[in-house]
Amino acid sequence: MFGLKGDKHRTCQVLHELPGRVRIHCPGLRHLADRTQEIGSQLRALPVVHSVSLSAHSENVLVLYDPAKASTQAVFDAVQSRMKDHALAAFKVERAQAIQSTVQERRLQQESIPEILARVLASAATLTFSALSTPKAPSSFLGRFLTAPALASLSLAWPILSSGWLSLVRSGRPNADTLSSTAILSSLLTGRDRAALTIIGLADLAELLTAYTMDRTRRAIRDMLSTGEDWVWRLEADGREVRIPIEKVRVRDAVVVKTGEKISVDGVVRGGEAAVDQASITGEFMPMRKQPGDKVFAGTVVKTGHLTIRAEKIGDETAVARIVHLVEEAGGRKARIQAFADRFSARFIPVNFGLSGLVYAATHHAERALNMLVIDYSCGVRLSTATALSAAIATAARNGVLIKGSDYLEALAEADTVVLDKTGTVTEGRPQVTSVSPTSAEAGERQVLELAAAAEETSTHPVAIAFMEKARRSGWSIPAHGPTQVFIGRGVQTTVKGSVVSVGSLPFMRERGIDLAAAESTTQHLVQRGEQIVYVARNRKLLGLVGIQDTLREDMKKSLNRLRALGMDDIVLLTGDVRQHAELVATRMAMDRYHAEVLPEEKSDVVLRLQQRGARVIMVGDGINDAPALACADVGIAMGSTRTDIAMEAADITIASDDPLMIPSVIRLSQKTMGIVKQNFATAIGVNTTALVLAALGKLPVVWGAAIHNATTVLVVMNSLRLLLHDMERNR
Repeated sequence: MFGLKGDKHRTCQVLHELPGRVRIHCPGLRHLADRTQEIGSQLRALPVVHSVSLSAHSENVLVLYDPAKASTQAVFDAVQSRMKDHALAAFKVERAQAIQSTVQERRLQQESIPEILARVLASAATLTFSALSTPKAPSSFLGRFLTAPALASLSLAWPILSSGWLSLVRSGRPNADTLSSTAILSSLLTGRDRAALTIIGLADLAELLTAYTMDRTRRAIRDMLSTGEDWVWRLEADGREVRIPIEKVRVRDAVVVKTGEKISVDGVVRGGEAAVDQASITGEFMPMRKQPGDKVFAGTVVKTGHLTIRAEKIGDETAVARIVHLVEEAGGRKARIQAFADRFSARFIPVNFGLSGLVYAATHHAERALNMLVIDYSCGVRLSTATALSAAIATAARNGVLIKGSDYLEALAEADTVVLDKTGTVTEGRPQVTSVSPTSAEAGERQVLELAAAAEETSTHPVAIAFMEKARRSGWSIPAHGPTQVFIGRGVQTTVKGSVVSVGSLPFMRERGIDLAAAESTTQHLVQRGEQIVYVARNRKLLGLVGIQDTLREDMKKSLNRLRALGMDDIVLLTGDVRQHAELVATRMAMDRYHAEVLPEEKSDVVLRLQQRGARVIMVGDGINDAPALACADVGIAMGSTRTDIAMEAADITIASDDPLMIPSVIRLSQKTMGIVKQNFATAIGVNTTALVLAALGKLPVVWGAAIHNATTVLVVMNSLRLLLHDMERNR
């Protein structure tokens, strides 16, 4: 319900504010619907508050207050404080109810994989030896416990017996091990030693497969998010390089990284030059050249060369380390279907005991009653569900997709609406010069761009970079120029050979008194093509127009087509760009709708409005301004090499690469996972129900009941293991 640890939905955030009015989004409010009146009353009792409106459906709190007596921050703190108090109270109630309705299960990783494997081999060897030897009938009751299978059963059953007993003592409720313990002991008491050992051996085999899958998952995530070396070389003030443990590195230390080594800090290159493989962080398949002034990240690898890096973020502060911690915290979150499997298993355990008593009362046949204990639903349903979800997360991590909890897999499979940010997601986020249109006989295309590049040469603005790249690719030289004057948000101005060159927007040209009449038709044409226009003038005379456009990502249209095939009924474009550009992109991509000129804080409002209409929303973004929307969506996906740390932390799923085809690929994986889980449910319930009926009628011996039940458990777990072989690359 309302998780407290590692749950992004517990933190409120201001969506919109005006003097005396603030709208606050509290995602946990949906889980506190029965407490909204009480929360509202407490807030209205505050002296500075005029009125309060709460909506559990939209998860919003609207507060009107006296701005002369309180600030927005004070009102926000009051709302968040009461939300946390009620969340804690609800959590305590939920936890108490959960303890009453569930049972204590033995953790799958209580024993290591080698230990479980040894148990499986011991069971198999003993059963083989028993089958090949000539069995002798026990001479006494005690002799039933002295055969090789019986002794092996007693030895191997200890973890099961202790878990079953402790569940009864601590919670007063039987668990799956209680049921297995009863079946094992009953089998031994009635002289069915092979049946007892079969129960143990097959149960251990199913747990071995599940434990193996979970170990693969942890290793895949650890490999994907490996933060660096255990030891690093620190450059001392006297020029010496000293090898120290990574834990001793401090901010502003100079760290030396050489060919083949991993970078262990986030920082800025202070010296040296190297080709750095950033695929684990940005998804770029080509190593990037790094030189003084460039930023580098922990977890990337120096392929050739060496770097001296000034550490800016170390240890838990690095981007990758924060994601690792988020994954660790998310490990405790279960998908609804996994929680249902656990509850289903727990509730059917007493049913098995009841059936056993009922069958014995009706037939007075101990073997039939014993079969009611041997055959149960809990193992197959519980283990196969955990294995499927774990295997899917491992497969995703192996392909560069980080899923922070199995609950997001389920939500992804159920989604029907996709909202995509434009810049950096649908487009590459790197503007390019797409056209140069001279408007005067005084200058041709080359001269217009050279003058524009001269004015923008010292700027780091994306448009300036686009000018420089176009000039370099064309082999054109950049004229010598004087100092550059920057007019923030409007344009730049410099001098070239004594002439004043102005480069900028339409308002900037009008401020300079430049006549733009000759460019009207060209302007309309470029706007219709979705290009952003930069004007270039010399000595107050317009020379030409430069069209800038952010190119669409390769394969994005194919990705959207596949999303529709996967059941996405509504695909929405979200952007802060002007309406003409948004309309052009939405039309080219055949999207259903678009929202243009949206402020960062308004993006989450768009997501919330969709959710109010019953949509299950996937939000795909990459930047700081996308973080609120990523946090509000049912599933937030951060994608691409330009994504920010904040976007990665707010998102539920992170795609390391720039490939948009990975979006439908991970959705297809989630749908396949849920399909396999449902197959396992049907198989486990169907086979075990049939076996129970046959056993009650006396048509199924105990040893075969144990074999069928445990073989079914192994079968559904192996069915879940198919997800480890799922090829996301081929299914892109």
